[in-house]
Amino acid sequence: MKSKTIPSRKPSPKLSRPARRALLVVHVIASAGWLGLTLGLLALGVTAGADGSAVTVEASVRAMRLFADWLLLPVAFLTLLSGLVLSLGTPWGLARHRWVYTKFWLTLATTTATAFALRPATHSAVTAVAAGGPLPETHEVLMGPIVSLSAYVFMTVISVLKPWGPTKRGRRLRVSSRRARKEVRAASPT
Repeated sequence: MKSKTIPSRKPSPKLSRPARRALLVVHVIASAGWLGLTLGLLALGVTAGADGSAVTVEASVRAMRLFADWLLLPVAFLTLLSGLVLSLGTPWGLARHRWVYTKFWLTLATTTATAFALRPATHSAVTAVAAGGPLPETHEVLMGPIVSLSAYVFMTVISVLKPWGPTKRGRRLRVSSRRARKEVRAASPT
């Protein structure tokens, strides 16, 4: 009797355990760093908005610009890249679970917002204050860090809780994987 050929999907390459662990450490450290930098930006923005001293305001916005120019984007890209490689190199997959998919898109959105909204806002604040003018509206300086912080806290929570279950694609892959295992068991002699 011929054994039934099982149509198989080409398995996605998986990271070895040491590689996965090392990448996970890098991802967690980069994510925590991004969260910490955002808290620092928020503290500096509050200080700039609350203090009437021109020297303190200028020092605060200059420090914000330093964070935004030299630290935020590299840490954001490292977080995005390490998360992407982790999702593609582990059974979690990128589009198999809603929480992973949500984190990916939020990370991409916050990285984009950092590059095109937060950095320009800090640059304009530094330019205005350095020219001897007042700090632009406080909400302009605080909005980026507040939105970013909210997104990072939300992403941290869903990373821990892993809510919402699999996506439609994830359910389909799970069912086809179970069927294939059953067929292999049924076809193998006991």
